[in-house]
Amino acid sequence: MGEQSSSQPQSPQPETQTLIPPQSNGASVNSTEVSGDIVSSTTIDTRRITELGNVSSPPSKIPLRPRKIRKLTHDGEDAKAEEDNNKTAAKGKPSRAITVPRIHARPLTYEGELEAAIHHLRSADPLLAELIDVYPPPSFESFPTPFLALIRNILYQQLAAKAGNSIYTRFVALCGGEHVVVPETVLALDPQQLRQIGVSGRKASYLHDLARKYQNGILSDAAIVSMDDKSLFTMLTMVNGIGSWSVHMFMINSLHRPDVLPVNDLGVRKGVQMLYNLEELPRPSQMEQLCVKWRPYRSVASWYMWRLIEAKGASATSTVSRSVMSLPPPLDDIQQQEHQQQQSQQLLDPMSVFSIG
Repeated sequence: MGEQSSSQPQSPQPETQTLIPPQSNGASVNSTEVSGDIVSSTTIDTRRITELGNVSSPPSKIPLRPRKIRKLTHDGEDAKAEEDNNKTAAKGKPSRAITVPRIHARPLTYEGELEAAIHHLRSADPLLAELIDVYPPPSFESFPTPFLALIRNILYQQLAAKAGNSIYTRFVALCGGEHVVVPETVLALDPQQLRQIGVSGRKASYLHDLARKYQNGILSDAAIVSMDDKSLFTMLTMVNGIGSWSVHMFMINSLHRPDVLPVNDLGVRKGVQMLYNLEELPRPSQMEQLCVKWRPYRSVASWYMWRLIEAKGASATSTVSRSVMSLPPPLDDIQQQEHQQQQSQQLLDPMSVFSIG
């Protein structure tokens, strides 16, 4: 019985212990208060906590947070960013969006572009201004399509101007006219037919590779005209037989791009050496720094370097008469040596192979 009586008071002890924590949480409730008062006091505290929670996090601040994060605008977002800028400007607030400017280079055949180029070069480089005063402004050659210009570029490789013109004339006659020089016509010509007009077997493979890339859609006249210089260089050098020198000549001669510096052209490098009275022939890696003042009209400045190099071995009369024929220089001995250097030994020191003849 003693054991039972001792166990009976132990059973309600857990119940009294469970009531202690609620009493301790309410500071205004005494331990002698009834359970109903305890429940009412805890209910009041819960409402206060809820009200404090509502005050600490107002819903009006939630939609403002994403507005603090803005992205830089690119390409397709330019128009939207400009519209946002106009709205903020109308409200008198400074604009945070940054619009990346676009620079669209116009060809040198565009009205007034050549005059702007000559004016810029004359004021940017006093030494080049002396050459500009000696020679008349360059004129331009035009081709019906970029495909025809690339075909002519391949046919003229490693040939003097007279020999290249002769082979090009025979090639056009074999196709049936310049308007018929299309990828399908070129692919229909076998190497034996091309060899009969003076085109080597290797050049015949170059012509067929170019025509196949046109036929497969890798290249097209519309894409070539709309590409920027860097993309165009990458795509054209995928064609067998077309290297960096050929691409630069095509961009200057046929597309009339204004800011092309043929760093691998031996004639331009020699002209820079003569213009600035350098002791050594500048390497291709040095040309960008030496000619930075010519930007964004390095194509026109390169034309004057060709004229300067021609003046050393030709009379003044013949030089002027040749300079007004077209923008590109004729493929003389300097261009032949430079192109052979690219095809055979690109790592060879140019001083060991250069000869002005």
